[in-house]
Amino acid sequence: MMCIQGYLQQHRVRFEAMLHRPESTASRRAHSVHVPGDQVAKGVLIRADDRFVLAVLPSTHRVDLERLALVLEANRVRLATEDEVSQVFVDCERGAVPPFGRLYGVMTVVDTSLAAWAEIVVEANLRHEDLRLRYRDYEAVEEPLRARFARPIVAKRPRSTGRQAG
Repeated sequence: MMCIQGYLQQHRVRFEAMLHRPESTASRRAHSVHVPGDQVAKGVLIRADDRFVLAVLPSTHRVDLERLALVLEANRVRLATEDEVSQVFVDCERGAVPPFGRLYGVMTVVDTSLAAWAEIVVEANLRHEDLRLRYRDYEAVEEPLRARFARPIVAKRPRSTGRQAG
Protein backbone atom coordinates (compact mmCIF):
# COMPACT_ATOMS: atom_id res chain seq x y z
CA MET A 1 0.00 0.00 0.00
CA MET A 2 1.47 3.33 -1.07
CA CYS A 3 0.32 6.67 0.23
CA ILE A 4 0.38 9.36 -2.46
CA GLN A 5 2.02 11.82 -0.04
CA GLY A 6 4.75 9.28 0.73
CA TYR A 7 5.25 8.65 -2.99
CA LEU A 8 5.72 12.38 -3.65
CA GLN A 9 8.06 12.77 -0.66
CA GLN A 10 10.11 9.82 -1.93
CA HIS A 11 10.51 11.68 -5.25
CA ARG A 12 11.29 14.97 -3.46
CA VAL A 13 8.20 16.68 -4.82
CA ARG A 14 6.97 19.59 -2.73
CA PHE A 15 3.22 19.73 -2.19
CA GLU A 16 0.62 21.28 0.04
CA ALA A 17 -2.01 18.99 1.56
CA MET A 18 -5.54 20.41 1.59
CA LEU A 19 -8.31 18.77 3.60
CA HIS A 20 -11.98 19.39 2.85
CA ARG A 21 -15.36 17.70 3.02
CA PRO A 22 -15.64 14.76 0.60
CA GLU A 23 -17.38 15.99 -2.55
CA SER A 24 -19.27 14.02 -5.17
CA THR A 25 -17.62 15.69 -8.16
CA ALA A 26 -14.23 17.15 -9.04
CA SER A 27 -15.77 20.53 -9.80
CA ARG A 28 -17.30 20.62 -6.30
CA ARG A 29 -13.84 19.71 -4.94
CA ALA A 30 -12.44 22.74 -6.79
CA HIS A 31 -15.06 24.98 -5.19
CA SER A 32 -14.36 23.61 -1.70
CA VAL A 33 -10.60 24.27 -1.99
CA HIS A 34 -11.15 27.69 -3.63
CA VAL A 35 -9.32 26.91 -6.87
CA PRO A 36 -10.54 27.38 -10.47
CA GLY A 37 -12.10 24.15 -11.73
CA ASP A 38 -9.76 23.83 -14.68
CA GLN A 39 -6.77 23.89 -12.30
CA VAL A 40 -8.09 20.82 -10.45
CA ALA A 41 -7.00 17.61 -12.15
CA LYS A 42 -9.31 14.62 -12.03
CA GLY A 43 -8.36 11.06 -12.84
CA VAL A 44 -10.69 8.92 -14.92
CA LEU A 45 -9.89 5.24 -15.33
CA ILE A 46 -10.45 4.04 -18.88
CA ARG A 47 -10.62 0.55 -20.33
CA ALA A 48 -8.85 0.65 -23.72
CA ASP A 49 -9.18 -2.73 -25.45
CA ASP A 50 -7.64 -5.14 -22.87
CA ARG A 51 -5.76 -2.63 -20.68
CA PHE A 52 -6.49 0.15 -18.26
CA VAL A 53 -5.33 3.70 -18.92
CA LEU A 54 -5.62 6.63 -16.53
CA ALA A 55 -6.88 9.80 -18.21
CA VAL A 56 -6.06 13.00 -16.28
CA LEU A 57 -7.94 16.16 -17.21
CA PRO A 58 -9.34 19.37 -15.72
CA SER A 59 -12.39 18.93 -13.48
CA THR A 60 -14.32 21.26 -15.82
CA HIS A 61 -13.94 18.80 -18.70
CA ARG A 62 -15.04 15.31 -19.68
CA VAL A 63 -13.20 12.60 -21.61
CA ASP A 64 -13.92 12.54 -25.34
CA LEU A 65 -13.79 8.75 -25.77
CA GLU A 66 -13.54 8.89 -29.57
CA ARG A 67 -10.60 11.26 -29.45
CA LEU A 68 -8.95 9.21 -26.71
CA ALA A 69 -9.37 6.02 -28.77
CA LEU A 70 -7.41 7.69 -31.58
CA VAL A 71 -4.69 8.86 -29.18
CA LEU A 72 -4.35 5.37 -27.66
CA GLU A 73 -4.79 3.57 -31.01
CA ALA A 74 -7.47 1.45 -29.38
CA ASN A 75 -10.52 -0.15 -30.98
CA ARG A 76 -12.75 -0.12 -27.90
CA VAL A 77 -12.57 2.56 -25.23
CA ARG A 78 -14.98 2.91 -22.32
CA LEU A 79 -15.11 4.27 -18.81
CA ALA A 80 -14.06 1.72 -16.20
CA THR A 81 -16.72 0.46 -13.81
CA GLU A 82 -16.65 1.39 -10.14
CA ASP A 83 -15.52 -2.17 -9.33
CA GLU A 84 -12.68 -1.94 -11.86
CA VAL A 85 -11.57 1.37 -10.34
CA SER A 86 -11.53 -0.28 -6.89
CA GLN A 87 -9.47 -3.20 -8.25
CA VAL A 88 -6.81 -0.85 -9.68
CA PHE A 89 -6.71 1.75 -6.90
CA VAL A 90 -6.73 -0.80 -4.07
CA ASP A 91 -5.34 1.55 -1.40
CA CYS A 92 -7.73 4.40 -2.18
CA GLU A 93 -11.06 5.23 -0.65
CA ARG A 94 -13.87 4.22 -3.01
CA GLY A 95 -14.39 7.11 -5.43
CA ALA A 96 -10.87 8.53 -5.03
CA VAL A 97 -8.79 8.36 -8.22
CA PRO A 98 -5.34 9.94 -7.88
CA PRO A 99 -3.63 11.01 -11.14
CA PHE A 100 -0.62 8.74 -10.59
CA GLY A 101 -1.29 5.71 -12.81
CA ARG A 102 2.42 4.81 -12.84
CA LEU A 103 2.20 4.04 -9.12
CA TYR A 104 -0.54 1.49 -9.89
CA GLY A 105 1.06 -0.05 -13.01
CA VAL A 106 -1.24 1.86 -15.36
CA MET A 107 -0.24 4.14 -18.23
CA THR A 108 -1.28 7.78 -17.75
CA VAL A 109 -2.39 10.19 -20.45
CA VAL A 110 -2.80 13.85 -19.45
CA ASP A 111 -4.78 16.45 -21.34
CA THR A 112 -2.45 19.18 -22.60
CA SER A 113 -4.69 21.92 -21.19
CA LEU A 114 -3.44 21.16 -17.65
CA ALA A 115 0.09 22.20 -18.64
CA ALA A 116 -1.12 25.81 -18.82
CA TRP A 117 -1.13 25.93 -15.01
CA ALA A 118 2.01 26.45 -12.90
CA GLU A 119 0.27 24.52 -10.10
CA ILE A 120 -2.45 21.91 -10.15
CA VAL A 121 -4.59 20.37 -7.42
CA VAL A 122 -4.89 16.58 -7.44
CA GLU A 123 -6.74 13.97 -5.44
CA ALA A 124 -4.82 11.75 -3.05
CA ASN A 125 -5.88 8.39 -1.56
CA LEU A 126 -8.88 9.82 0.28
CA ARG A 127 -11.84 11.76 -1.09
CA HIS A 128 -11.38 14.56 1.46
CA GLU A 129 -7.67 15.07 0.72
CA ASP A 130 -6.24 17.08 -2.18
CA LEU A 131 -2.65 18.02 -2.90
CA ARG A 132 -1.41 21.20 -4.56
CA LEU A 133 1.84 20.75 -6.51
CA ARG A 134 3.68 22.24 -9.45
CA TYR A 135 2.52 20.85 -12.78
CA ARG A 136 6.09 20.34 -13.98
CA ASP A 137 6.82 18.24 -10.85
CA TYR A 138 3.72 16.14 -11.55
CA GLU A 139 4.84 15.57 -15.12
CA ALA A 140 8.43 14.76 -14.06
CA VAL A 141 7.26 12.09 -11.59
CA GLU A 142 4.44 10.63 -13.69
CA GLU A 143 5.90 10.93 -17.23
CA PRO A 144 2.44 10.85 -18.79
CA LEU A 145 1.59 10.80 -22.46
CA ARG A 146 0.40 14.31 -23.38
CA ALA A 147 -2.59 14.59 -25.68
CA ARG A 148 -5.79 16.52 -26.36
CA PHE A 149 -8.80 14.40 -25.44
CA ALA A 150 -10.90 16.51 -23.07
CA ARG A 151 -13.98 18.56 -23.91
CA PRO A 152 -15.52 21.22 -21.68
CA ILE A 153 -18.59 20.13 -19.77
CA VAL A 154 -21.47 22.25 -20.99
CA ALA A 155 -23.74 23.32 -18.16
CA LYS A 156 -27.32 22.24 -18.66
CA ARG A 157 -29.73 25.13 -18.82
CA PRO A 158 -33.13 24.82 -17.20
CA ARG A 159 -35.81 24.04 -19.75
CA SER A 160 -38.02 26.89 -20.72
CA THR A 161 -41.71 26.28 -20.25
CA GLY A 162 -42.51 28.58 -23.12
CA ARG A 163 -44.29 30.99 -20.81
CA GLN A 164 -42.90 34.39 -20.05
CA ALA A 165 -43.18 36.11 -16.74
CA GLY A 166 -45.44 39.07 -17.02
